[in-house]
Amino acid sequence: MPELERLAAHHAPAVLRFERENRAYFARYVPDRGDDFFTGYAARHAALLDEQERGTCHFHVLVGDHGAVLGRFNLVDVAGGSAELGYRVAERAAGRGLASEGVRRVCELARTEYGLRRLVASAALANPASLAVLRRAGFVPDGSVPGCAVDLDGEPGLRHTLDLRAPYAAASP
Repeated sequence: MPELERLAAHHAPAVLRFERENRAYFARYVPDRGDDFFTGYAARHAALLDEQERGTCHFHVLVGDHGAVLGRFNLVDVAGGSAELGYRVAERAAGRGLASEGVRRVCELARTEYGLRRLVASAALANPASLAVLRRAGFVPDGSVPGCAVDLDGEPGLRHTLDLRAPYAAASP
């Protein structure tokens, strides 16, 4: 089983390779990051590590054989016991349960290691697999958003929340 690791400096080359190899695949579901993301990646990676050091974000990579990154699972905008969950899994790893397992693991870390009480996550309506991952992890549509609808860079999506204090939270495999 791949290992979920906290993002570190030595992950930079593997993360960049992961993002490049899966750029077209990701662009089918989320807006493309643009060329600047790739040309300035070293500085971007260093900035992520700085954010993580300050505790405003917690970044994780799912690492498979030979150090290949198979997925990214991030908790961003950490404040007041809450954070936003974002994740992406490599095309070659899709459909194997790795997204569900990675989300489950990062939710458990959010609760036990980072002391968070609530997570928010959004997924595009055009990405039913991602919506299913959130539901399997115990996320429910966010009743504070009318109809739970959100705009994800021009695409319709649904916002979900997870109460990490609930006994069932992040418990399903």
